[in-house]
Amino acid sequence: MAKKGKSITTPSKKIFVLDTSVILYDHDAINNFHEHDVAIPIQVLEELDNFKSGNDTRNFEARSFIRLIDETSKQKLISDWIALKAPNGGKFKVVLNEKPLKIDAEEVYGKGKTDHKILNAALSLKEENPDKKVVLVSKDICLRLKAKALDLNAEDYETGKIKNVDELYAGKTEINNFSESVIDYIKKNQHISALDLDLPAKTGNHFYILKNKRKTVNVFYNHSQKTISSVSTDPIFKIKPKNIEQAFAIHALLDPEIKLVSIQGNAGTGKTLLALASALEQRKNFRQIYVTRPIVSLSNKDIGFLPGDAKSKTDPFMAPIWDNLRFIKEQFIGDDKMSAKIDELISTEKIAIAPLAFIRGRTLTKIFFIIDEAQNLTPHEVKTIISRAGEHTKVVFTGDIYQIDTPYLDSESNGLSYLIENAKNHPLYAHITLHKGERSELANLANELL
Repeated sequence: MAKKGKSITTPSKKIFVLDTSVILYDHDAINNFHEHDVAIPIQVLEELDNFKSGNDTRNFEARSFIRLIDETSKQKLISDWIALKAPNGGKFKVVLNEKPLKIDAEEVYGKGKTDHKILNAALSLKEENPDKKVVLVSKDICLRLKAKALDLNAEDYETGKIKNVDELYAGKTEINNFSESVIDYIKKNQHISALDLDLPAKTGNHFYILKNKRKTVNVFYNHSQKTISSVSTDPIFKIKPKNIEQAFAIHALLDPEIKLVSIQGNAGTGKTLLALASALEQRKNFRQIYVTRPIVSLSNKDIGFLPGDAKSKTDPFMAPIWDNLRFIKEQFIGDDKMSAKIDELISTEKIAIAPLAFIRGRTLTKIFFIIDEAQNLTPHEVKTIISRAGEHTKVVFTGDIYQIDTPYLDSESNGLSYLIENAKNHPLYAHITLHKGERSELANLANELL
């Protein structure tokens, strides 16, 4: 399947059949197939009808798609081919699938399952259009495998996917055999012009480790100002960076000119702790510190089945954030005044910790906004969050692109990877990937060996 913005080399038009997972990932998906035709099985509309109520992002995607189809069809029958509004776009229709089929997915895999009816919709189009290539597009690997077993072409939805994530931008570069005199000059002056330094060309903010056999200096390159500044390893809010990558992260988190930060790394590398400590260090500069994470229930169950009120239902999912805040507070044992201040910040909601769905409708002005576990967001969700940031707001995304709990997302298609790849050259953005676990030696053993 071709990505948006890429030219099509295949001369013949195709028919792409989209399942529900694609629509919930990107409600505008039907407009991303260029001149090719797009079909939606009627069962997808039925499933979307079940998703249209609620405050979760998938609910918003479902509602947006339903409105889009309504606007596209107007007074026309959606069971007939309708021209799409996208430039040079193909046509769109809803497949009712009422005809007997030579190959029936329900007879092969079992009756009554929506996925098998969606397969039949694609199979019916294949029988009706022998001159065209029919492709089922789904984020569901199992459904794609079932389709291929029936000799039906099947692909993942590629728009927004990042290729070669193992080579994803890490935010730092180490340069060996660097001039010792220049290292001394940087250490002495702290903040200098970068125009005369022999650094690799960069089109965005970037961290460097400049070293030779005797000396090392860690610096931040500000692309807008073309300056180099030393990176401090001093503690913030009594949290001291345990390695240079953590110091880089703190530098980006404290820089008032950087409005958007992402921190990627394995469990135990300190992502959330550093973000929270940096927010507390700058608490006087922001109206509120808001820490959130998307709720991904175990076994893909909705939180509604849990007992209690909204807070009782969501507290288990917010526990890791509270653990980090508790750890910070423990650094002030013996300092009753600061301990009381942290308690006051929580009681007055100067620090607010809540699920991501709860921030919809809020004004994100003068807020230090931390989004934890951002790898469980779609690219569209990340874009929506950033687009709602008001004046004097700083947005921080933390997560591990290899630890995804959301069905139909992976290391290539999640919102955090999408952000890192697409924002890396922007002057308001900085990123750092943390590699070294600092939770404990035992935790490191798990990450390295198991």
